[in-house]
Amino acid sequence: MLGEGPLRFGFLMFPGFPMACLTSAIEPLRAANEIMGRREFVWQLVAETNAPVRSSAEVRFQPDVTLAELAGVDHLYLISPPTAEFADPRQSPARLRWLDRTGLTLGAFSGGIFPLARAGLMEGRGCSVHWCYEAAFKAEFPDVKASEALILRDKRRITASGAGVVFDLMLRLIEERLGRQCMTEVACWFQHPFVRDEDASQKVPVARTASTADRLTPPIRKAIRLFETHVEDPLRIPDVAAAVDMSGRHFERLFKRETGQSPLRYYRHLRLAKARQRVLYSNDNLREIAVAVGYVTLARMARHYHELFGVSPKDERRLASGLNQPVPVAAE
Repeated sequence: MLGEGPLRFGFLMFPGFPMACLTSAIEPLRAANEIMGRREFVWQLVAETNAPVRSSAEVRFQPDVTLAELAGVDHLYLISPPTAEFADPRQSPARLRWLDRTGLTLGAFSGGIFPLARAGLMEGRGCSVHWCYEAAFKAEFPDVKASEALILRDKRRITASGAGVVFDLMLRLIEERLGRQCMTEVACWFQHPFVRDEDASQKVPVARTASTADRLTPPIRKAIRLFETHVEDPLRIPDVAAAVDMSGRHFERLFKRETGQSPLRYYRHLRLAKARQRVLYSNDNLREIAVAVGYVTLARMARHYHELFGVSPKDERRLASGLNQPVPVAAE
């Protein structure tokens, strides 16, 4: 449906933001303008200061306007790594809250959900959180409902889990404003074969395999879900086998055939992957992290962590801090 005047977007960039999220947002809007022969969408790059902002790909972007000066936008999206902090921790969150009171739509791409939540703007709302950041997000914001959905819209909040999903979101917004024919033509410009449903779940890799969880058989998917929901209080493998109506021997054999690992090894790797998220993307005490992923002692977790990742949790946190950006960055 055509609007009165262009739809106005702002993209608030934090140092280390995933560049793919920004380009995935702007390019379909640009294509829609060209197809329609008029400016249906306009956008501004926003930052806390006038200085260029370095992306995760080491490409620097010059902001068009500072957050303090921003006005007149309909949508404002935060794009950042999960470790992003406000340069001005008082004024910038207050400015976002003021903008929210003006009635604009606020949202976040990828790790941008972290500063949006830190500004106190996700209370009582759900959000899409990239699987790579899920453990760290839930630990920091236990009262915010984190969803596995690709895109989540909730009370003037729109969150998208990664760059590919941002492209889908923009196609949806184009369709809502200009109709399906324009949206389809934009999708075909970029050879984007289909638009995923907003409530579709994220594709999540099966640890240390070349598969994704949705391709596993139902009993193994159920077992993995049980593992994921019992990280702090690990289950016994025989109990999981019984929960999926299998004998212990058959469960071990089927699980290893589908994942390439024994259930015990897979479960340990999953718990350590959750620990790694919090090591990299939070300031939580390492002992607290160990307990949160089912270890009685930090020493035992650290030994298994080093065996799996080739570095101790203490050293990995120190190295990540020295790089001044999280490693890895989830942008897909």
